[in-house]
Amino acid sequence: MKIAEDVSPVLSALDRPNSYIGRSVPRPNLARLMQGRAQFVSDMVLPRMAHVAFVRSPHAHARIKTIGTDAAKRAPGVIAVVTGPELAAVMTPWVGVLTHLKGIKSAPQHALALDRACWQGEAVCAVVARTRAEAEDAAELVEVAYEELPAVTEPETALDPSTPVIHPDLGDNLTFERKHEAGEPDKGLAEADAVVEATFVFGRHTGVTNEPRAVVADWNPGEQRLTVYHGTQAPHMMQNLFAKHLGLDEHQVRVVTKDVGGSFGIKVHTYADEMATVALSKLLKRPVKFVADRLESFVTDIHARDHRVKAKVGVRQDGTITAWEIDDLTGIGPYSVYPRTSGIEANQIVNLTGGPYRCANYRALARVVFQNKNVMCQYRAVGHPIATAVTEGLVELAAMKIGMDPVEIRRKNLIPDDGYPATGASGIKFEKLSHHAALDKIVKMMDYAKLRREQEQLRRRGIYRGIGFASFIEVTNPSAAFYGVGGARISAQDGATVRLDAQGAVICHTGVTEQGQGAEAVMAQVVATAFGVPIERVRIVTGDTDNTPYGGGTWASRAAGIGGEAGWQAGKALRANVLSVAGSILQAKPEALDIRNGVVVDNDTGNERIGLDEVARIAYFRPDTLPPGFQAELMATRHYVPRAWPFAFTNGIQASWLEVDPESGFITLIKHWCVEDCGTVINPQLVDEQIRGGVVQGIGGALFEHCRYDERGQLLNGNMADYLVPMAAEMPDIEVGHVVSPTADSELGAKGAGEAGTAGAPGSVMNAVNDALHPLGCAPITEMPMTPDVVLRALGRV
Repeated sequence: MKIAEDVSPVLSALDRPNSYIGRSVPRPNLARLMQGRAQFVSDMVLPRMAHVAFVRSPHAHARIKTIGTDAAKRAPGVIAVVTGPELAAVMTPWVGVLTHLKGIKSAPQHALALDRACWQGEAVCAVVARTRAEAEDAAELVEVAYEELPAVTEPETALDPSTPVIHPDLGDNLTFERKHEAGEPDKGLAEADAVVEATFVFGRHTGVTNEPRAVVADWNPGEQRLTVYHGTQAPHMMQNLFAKHLGLDEHQVRVVTKDVGGSFGIKVHTYADEMATVALSKLLKRPVKFVADRLESFVTDIHARDHRVKAKVGVRQDGTITAWEIDDLTGIGPYSVYPRTSGIEANQIVNLTGGPYRCANYRALARVVFQNKNVMCQYRAVGHPIATAVTEGLVELAAMKIGMDPVEIRRKNLIPDDGYPATGASGIKFEKLSHHAALDKIVKMMDYAKLRREQEQLRRRGIYRGIGFASFIEVTNPSAAFYGVGGARISAQDGATVRLDAQGAVICHTGVTEQGQGAEAVMAQVVATAFGVPIERVRIVTGDTDNTPYGGGTWASRAAGIGGEAGWQAGKALRANVLSVAGSILQAKPEALDIRNGVVVDNDTGNERIGLDEVARIAYFRPDTLPPGFQAELMATRHYVPRAWPFAFTNGIQASWLEVDPESGFITLIKHWCVEDCGTVINPQLVDEQIRGGVVQGIGGALFEHCRYDERGQLLNGNMADYLVPMAAEMPDIEVGHVVSPTADSELGAKGAGEAGTAGAPGSVMNAVNDALHPLGCAPITEMPMTPDVVLRALGRV
């Protein structure tokens, strides 16, 4: 793999002595993780802690007639057996809607199903016992009598008059619909020399995190306080939701998030079984633990990407794109997921389709429907892979239609790099992007002309290799325009509290959370640079609502851009405070001093004046020696929220070089490239590994991953033997490059990078497959995952 390139020369605006910005600094938590000293929720053991196992519906849709619990209650170690109506007395239901998604609707969802199970895997009864094994054994003794009901499984028929309505009170199975029209799409299509149409089908898949979802809830009746140890991305959001639905004040709830074994958006939602666990702790007045096993994860972790998009593009013979049109249909399960809703993914597809291009003629329809499958919601790069694959698939099919090189058609239509600020056809606003610079860079990185020559030579030998591109945009640093305006208590701001300890080290408490992505390293780099100490003298504290500033947590690639900026501002503020104290001690003007490498120095000469340990000693233990009326403040808190732009869009382009075997249908990935512009790159190694990891997840959806259901709503491959995930042996070398366009909305200029790889990988792989198969005259493949069966069907061989 290529070593991350040095991006420090672009950071003159952040010029600080001994800066860590732009350096590949090792993670501060690396040794602890590598030595097995991490503390995950699974590791938590509390006095009197009980374990819960859930009885789950085997049916996709069924009325619960009776639940027999007598045998389970008599089983060894059982503490309680609780049904839905009993738990509903402790925890109120929730509804996953947002007011700015006009017309979205959903039914109330309970922690345990009351009278109907609406998907295979929905919990209908909870068994609490001394151990997980005893709870599982007793759960087998619970006798549930079901009346199976017709299951709504296909989005295409969910709105038909003859299809049963899952929630009759809602009137129909339509969750959300959005229509958008800009410019003159009919005129644009009429004026095109060619109109390309295709139907893109995306298979439903899920996150498969290393660590399953887990929670330990501990209600203390003496303190009237709930502590929840939770593997979540958003502790303050969950604090609010636990309090709201248990009838508590927020100050009565503490959420602690320690180490988390990956999230990818899976752990930023409200899950009924986790809410049930919290409610059981309050009901039973003791700690209760739930850790999902892998089989439970497949039927309860949110799924994503189940979309059918009918799309068309108009193009002139000179390559000018004249219009876009999409019709997106998606099924999201029986409930809109709370509190972010299940309408956001389709909404994002409308927002992002055609985004990198100048064409302003655009028509879009998105429909989100209920169905009796597991719930769908936001997963890494929400909507981006679909919008990108549709857009870039149309672009390359159009280029193929008019006989134009795919690079040249992009050069013809991408928004010029000097054309910003700009507004996309969907109304989204771009501050500053770099599509053309990214395209030029990737063409050079891959030696595009040489690859085309090699491709032609191989074709003459019956070897079919393809090159595919995908330009993309990525939503990062979301403001309150994402969720807050819709009424959700999901913070767009983040905060950092930085203090100098009594020996001159710096402690930073931050609202962002560490999910394995390296947030602790980024925060340490930012604070160490802003304040002026070696990074080894900075300790980061995250994931504790009792001890960190109120913040949104980690999602939508916001940790570095929003949390990092709060850390930068807090570090600067603490530096100013400390220099005021040092100035009082030294009888010098604070502006004549600086902090460098952990020492107060003269700003102009760099001569050392006093150590931070001595400043701290005097401020904490001998304040009587400071001037009368002077109060040392060795702590600073700062918050940051984006204001100038609703989102800090990033952009980039990916390219795939692969080989297709027309006899077997197998696809072999040979090389993958990604050029990304995430603004200021704080830690090049972490950014590059985030991009590579995202590419791998994107390839997973493109070639392997698919939650397969039958017509009765039964998940057919909910285990690691049958659900395919990308493995190291199948992955290509992934080369990463950067263009840097910092956002002016913050001093750091950092945007997000966590979802870029996932956004562009499926589209580029799909285009490469179609490029490889083009000489064989088969219809383009627009269905994912592109399994050997899909390839062979396209070739007419099965």
